[in-house]
Amino acid sequence: MNERILISGASVAGLTLAYWLARYGFRPTVVERAPGMRAGGNGVDVSGLAVDVVERMGIMPSVRAAATDVRGMKFVDADDRTRARIALQGASSVELMRGDLVALLYDSARDGVEYLFGDSVSRLEQDEDGVTVTFERAGARRFDLVVGADGLHSTTRRLAFGPEARHLHHGGHYFAFADADAGLGEDRWVTMFNQPGRMAGIYRSGRHTQAKAYFIFRSGPLAYDHRDTAQQKELVRRAFADGSPWRIGELLAGALADPEFYFDALAQVRMDSWSTGRVALVGDAAWCASPASGAGAELALVGAYRLAGELAAAGGDHRLAFSRYHAGHRGLVRAKQQIGFNVRLMVPRTTFGRRVRDTVARLPLFPALGAVERLLQTGNRRTLPDYQV
Repeated sequence: MNERILISGASVAGLTLAYWLARYGFRPTVVERAPGMRAGGNGVDVSGLAVDVVERMGIMPSVRAAATDVRGMKFVDADDRTRARIALQGASSVELMRGDLVALLYDSARDGVEYLFGDSVSRLEQDEDGVTVTFERAGARRFDLVVGADGLHSTTRRLAFGPEARHLHHGGHYFAFADADAGLGEDRWVTMFNQPGRMAGIYRSGRHTQAKAYFIFRSGPLAYDHRDTAQQKELVRRAFADGSPWRIGELLAGALADPEFYFDALAQVRMDSWSTGRVALVGDAAWCASPASGAGAELALVGAYRLAGELAAAGGDHRLAFSRYHAGHRGLVRAKQQIGFNVRLMVPRTTFGRRVRDTVARLPLFPALGAVERLLQTGNRRTLPDYQV
């Protein structure tokens, strides 16, 4: 049945996969590089088919209770005067902090799941009967299948599918997220300040006392170590350290002091296949649509649900299950990787572009277009398979 399944990565995709595999009678083991569950992260959306997944897991009431209660986003000038507001609407979707979602998933995925914290996969050796996994700290172990749920810079993908450069597509921007002074920004709003090719913002949840700082800047590919936080902080400091107005100095000071500082490219992962032999990928490791898509949590929850369900429906036959998983989830991934105007909305390239954005955002037409888009999404909504096994 291929019962022994190693999952590399304890985030949204990995924990969801572990939950469903254990529920279907498999024996999942989750290995996570961090010494415990990662509590940080930005706001994520549980929307579309992901709502069905968390409802079937029985945690939707808890997800709604943890919602950030953010009303929308506003754009300000250097004097902190509001130039435009965009209200966020969507009764079926829920935004919550990534750390809150991960905590709920972890609480749900404890029974029947083994966890190895503070370790990582360093080598994979496949044969006809299984995969020998060498860890950085623990001794080598044997598994029937291995699934990489270890993010944009996936070690599993590199070991099984080749160098990262084959699969990552740079989006022309970099993104940083960190703690900010709790007194900054307007409560329950995301406040954004733009200069050409740059954005700094303040995220104020209605249910969290801690404010968050956002930074986005345009750039070609940069050479840096994605595990060297000090180096990443220096990149952000340089990008915004030219005497920029508004609250940027205060936001930088808080962000650079935050040990949970996060930085990465707005990049996408594009692959012809998410499996090779007995190794598969799920979540950002397989199809990262970039944070600008707003679809990371939805794709992770739905993809993990499908992968576990297809393995169960196929009686553990990984060849059949991986093929069906790919075929069933590929359409949603392609749709969500079409980011559209999200980045141009947040980070106009020119001063003129920023003025046009602010003008359009003030028009009644803008929220109307959003309502039409949500209506179309509802009418064309895909259905979630019900795996009766």
